[in-house]
Amino acid sequence: MFIQTETTPNPATLKFLPGRVVLEEGVAEFRDKEDASERSPLASKLFTIPGVTGVFFGYDFITVTKDNSEWQHLKPAILGTIMEHFMSNSPIMAAHVNDVPDVPVGEEFFSEEDKDIVDTIKELIETRVRPAVANDGGDITFRGFEHGVVYLNMRGSCSGCPASTATLKHGIENLLRHFVPEVAGVEEYPT
Repeated sequence: MFIQTETTPNPATLKFLPGRVVLEEGVAEFRDKEDASERSPLASKLFTIPGVTGVFFGYDFITVTKDNSEWQHLKPAILGTIMEHFMSNSPIMAAHVNDVPDVPVGEEFFSEEDKDIVDTIKELIETRVRPAVANDGGDITFRGFEHGVVYLNMRGSCSGCPASTATLKHGIENLLRHFVPEVAGVEEYPT
């Protein structure tokens, strides 16, 4: 088994590509050892590596976020853990975890009169933004629309990334404003 690695715009996050499907549907994010131990054998194993502070699963990738440890020390342990897990054919997610995609906590919020605008915003996010963000090892989801401001939730390598503000303001905001004139701005919605 050969696992490729890619850097992400977030220097604290590295993307691992095992050459296999990680999650058939949706995404899963783990921010601490306790959450990981309840929901994912692989994430739980990754959190046993000193310095690992976050794990994110996408369709065909895993991103790992570190503290201020050096990648040269962490990367071999992470690669070994991922390889061993896949070679053992162990499940990625715990058996008791349903096949429901991991979604941010909380309901979407927007006025019913803005439903057509929100539908257009969501379509643009799904077709143009999410695939690009997944290439960088992250995910972005719609949270709300209020007073012309689109609120988005950023996860994986995007969460805490120094470039995320530029991505939101210059990339996503410009795209949405181009197609949806009612959009006045884009903000990250805190989790």
